[in-house]
Amino acid sequence: MKKTKTDHYTDKEALEFHSYNKPGKIEINSSKPMTTKRDLALAYSPGVAVPVKAIYQNPEAAYDYTSKGNLVAVISNGSAILGMGNLGALASKPVMEGKAVLFKRFADIDSIDLEIDSNDSNEIINSIKNFACSFGGINLEDIAAPDCFIIEEKLKEILDIPVFHDDQHGTAIITTAALINALDISGKSIKDIKVVVNGAGASAIACTNLFKNSGVANENIIMLDRKGVIFRGRTEGMDQWKSMHAIDTKKRTLEDAIKGADVFLGLSAKGALKKELVKSMAKNPIIFACANPDPEITPEEIMEVRDDAIIATGRSDYPNQVNNLIGFPYIFRGALDVRAKTINEKMKVAAANAIAKLARQDVPDEVVAAMGGDRPKYGKDYIIPSTFDPRLISEIPVAVAKAAMDSGVARKDIKDFEVYKEQLKQRLNPSVTIMQGINSHIKKNQKRIVFADGEDENTLKAAIAFKNSKLGIPILVGKKEKIREQINKIGYSDDFDIEIINSQDTKKRQKYVSYLFKKMQREQGLLERDCDRLVRNDRVIWASCMVACGDADGAVTGNTRRFGASLDKIKQVVNPRPGEIMFGLNMVVYKGKTIFVGDTSVNEYPSSEELAEIAISSSRVVKLFGFVPKVAFVSHSTFGQPLTSRTKHIKKAVEILKNKNVDFEFDGDMQPDVALNAEYKELYPFSNIVGNANILIMPGQHSAAISYKMMKTLGETKVIGPLLIGLGQPIEIAPLRSSTSEIINLASVAAYSADVIDYKKN
Repeated sequence: MKKTKTDHYTDKEALEFHSYNKPGKIEINSSKPMTTKRDLALAYSPGVAVPVKAIYQNPEAAYDYTSKGNLVAVISNGSAILGMGNLGALASKPVMEGKAVLFKRFADIDSIDLEIDSNDSNEIINSIKNFACSFGGINLEDIAAPDCFIIEEKLKEILDIPVFHDDQHGTAIITTAALINALDISGKSIKDIKVVVNGAGASAIACTNLFKNSGVANENIIMLDRKGVIFRGRTEGMDQWKSMHAIDTKKRTLEDAIKGADVFLGLSAKGALKKELVKSMAKNPIIFACANPDPEITPEEIMEVRDDAIIATGRSDYPNQVNNLIGFPYIFRGALDVRAKTINEKMKVAAANAIAKLARQDVPDEVVAAMGGDRPKYGKDYIIPSTFDPRLISEIPVAVAKAAMDSGVARKDIKDFEVYKEQLKQRLNPSVTIMQGINSHIKKNQKRIVFADGEDENTLKAAIAFKNSKLGIPILVGKKEKIREQINKIGYSDDFDIEIINSQDTKKRQKYVSYLFKKMQREQGLLERDCDRLVRNDRVIWASCMVACGDADGAVTGNTRRFGASLDKIKQVVNPRPGEIMFGLNMVVYKGKTIFVGDTSVNEYPSSEELAEIAISSSRVVKLFGFVPKVAFVSHSTFGQPLTSRTKHIKKAVEILKNKNVDFEFDGDMQPDVALNAEYKELYPFSNIVGNANILIMPGQHSAAISYKMMKTLGETKVIGPLLIGLGQPIEIAPLRSSTSEIINLASVAAYSADVIDYKKN
């Protein structure tokens, strides 16, 4: 089956993604060294006996000596998978693995997915009860109603750890946060509003419960299912959960219920709310049309009849997306950190209020950078924070933890919440946030990006994903027949709409030959026919000429040849920016800490002056990514010990910077561990950089390349780059054998650079 134009992938790509390298999306890694005989003796026999005895004597010690306190079980029976219905426990495993990945990515929570092959609620309850002691929390997912209610309620009674059905409560918390802000903007009181809830499934009931717990009067909420209004005395299609929300009313239809209503919450089906009904709502109506994938009514349809409405949907292509991702990772984070016995209503309300409060706050510059240059302002189109907002990790868990402590369900108190906030921030993976921000920015400023190695499979996949994700407009360089073959092989139809270009375009070829001849006839003594041969036969030359001549905004190449070979070709076409040094800068992320390393790829052994210039340019780039630059000049020595000729070389670079009155902190010489490890601060209290560096200026290309490649290969390290800094055009080079995601990242950086850097100043 081929995907439609709106999809971002083919079925084949989705399957390849899940099977690549290791099947699935999660793995288990040891958190302790396992290299020596002593390590093994401590980890297992006989050393493991000591924590066993400690836990036997005090079960709470399991939080101190095992992973229990940061481990959540993601559990499903596959009876309601993503709206596809009951496809069975095993079929739900990819979804549950995905949920586990989200827990890790957004809140640094370890998760194990457990699929229970049963439709018997009692059997499921007993299964979970028997293994629950291994976990700090239970996340229920994709379980059909009413079993989801029965299972959750019973588990809450018998377990002393948080049990949370995200399909219910995640939606409820985000929706309540949106309601709080929508009421504030519209000038309405939560105690007085009239609410219509269209839908009576798990999420609708949970939303209604939380609305009431937040202050909405019971008699002011009318709930409807497929058979109409749920009223006292109705017997058809009723159950105990619907009955809880039945009220005395003569209204029987949505048309009756919505007249004069302040709020409409839809968790039902496409088209359920008509424009005529919207007209009958009260002044400044609040309309949350959250049916997925298509809302009960589109924002465009609402705006045709009401210009005073505040609107939210479940979709990412409209403002105010009700997205559970804003909630569940952070709610569990706060609950786990205080060892909560449950997630109670006070904790849910606290989470909703924290989310609402965050949307009202001024957005600082670093968040603007993370969100792609947008500075959202609290109002009708911004009542819910973006999923890109890195402040979520430091705000929601704090509110949840405080509520757990105040309500008496916390077994561990947090003494200093400011320290706790800083600890939470360190859990976030900054590189992901950075790329999300960059991608958000470039989606609004579509740039034409050349993918020079168009026949290469990974490059082709990257270009297609770049297009389908609406990051920009890709242009492939290569033979059309071969690329079309590859497109079909990937799983798209061979007429997939993507621009392909090569030297058969005689008009462009002559344009590029003329440009290159004019540039190189004096520089290298080349004849016009030499330039023609270069343009015809080399895709890097062609792609670089496209950018230089204004036929594209940026380019990405590499992957099929050595970095240096690609760079040599680019330098034939494009000069460095005037007054700047050209160098490679890598973004390296390890366990939530982001550092930038330069020069990794261009200058073999920079002079002291060049090292100083690399530091200045690196700081400028790092600021564009939303970081405050802190530069360490790295060496085999620390502050002159031992003093060698190479040490003097680096110390001179530091002195040069001191005389330039730069606007960033720097210091050196220092060893990498001194620059990155806060434990060394007490040894060198005179330096603000010790333990705080986020830019490492290496003494030479050899040491830089060796360092980052070792980290990339041997450690749990994410590397983006090298970014080619100081070039006169936004062209990036992917290292040999780069993955599809690595190429996409570099293409995004090229598009971003094309938009935020004024290359015309050359």
